[in-house]
Amino acid sequence: MTAATTSSNLGRRVFGAAAFAIGLITLAWHEYNGWHQPSFLVYAAAADLIFGGAAIQFRRTAKAGALILGAVYLAFALRCVTQIVAAPKIYNSWGNFFEQFSLVTGAAIVYARLSSAWSRETLNRIGRILLGICTASFTLEQAFYLHATASLVPKWLPPSQMFWAVTTTVLFALAAVALLTNRMALLAARLLTMMLVLFGLIVWVPLVLSDPHSHTNWSEIAETFAIAGTAWILADLLGEVRASGRNNKS
Repeated sequence: MTAATTSSNLGRRVFGAAAFAIGLITLAWHEYNGWHQPSFLVYAAAADLIFGGAAIQFRRTAKAGALILGAVYLAFALRCVTQIVAAPKIYNSWGNFFEQFSLVTGAAIVYARLSSAWSRETLNRIGRILLGICTASFTLEQAFYLHATASLVPKWLPPSQMFWAVTTTVLFALAAVALLTNRMALLAARLLTMMLVLFGLIVWVPLVLSDPHSHTNWSEIAETFAIAGTAWILADLLGEVRASGRNNKS
């Protein structure tokens, strides 16, 4: 039981560190994913991300940090709704919405875990469904923009760029099904976390090193690790639920 409790902090810490980085990137480039707004709004969002990312690292302030991050990410997600309404047939806007909403999910799980009103089983079910829907969107986004996805795969990685684009799309689909149906959900959450971390290390780290002045490269690597943090948070929760069930049986 002690091991489960210890590991349960790791996803929250990765999620918070990524949020802190996103805040710094927003502050440095004066924008968030192309979000062109008055300077005071951009600076406010950056400050909230930095403060929330730092606060969520510590148990005494984690609930407040999660609330702040959830509110900021929700505002970014809602911003995508106008784009969806304007051009509903363009999936990029839908994809952007679910990317941001996956971060809302991570913050919401952290907040709810620290609130006594939520049972682990209820939170388990809600977290699985929300992240499962977002993961289904990741599948569709890669499928619709398969050639663009393939172009991001390093050319040195065998057997081919398209192979890995198709493979990761299939893996996203399998993870979504597992989470939504609660079939091997813990394994799916852990493998999803690992795949997203590998995306960050293999795809975005080299791109950042090759072009450190690109806002897109920095924002994408930070967002990738933030989404990985969300998957890790859910995996930590599912692991705790499983450990609790075993202890109850014994």
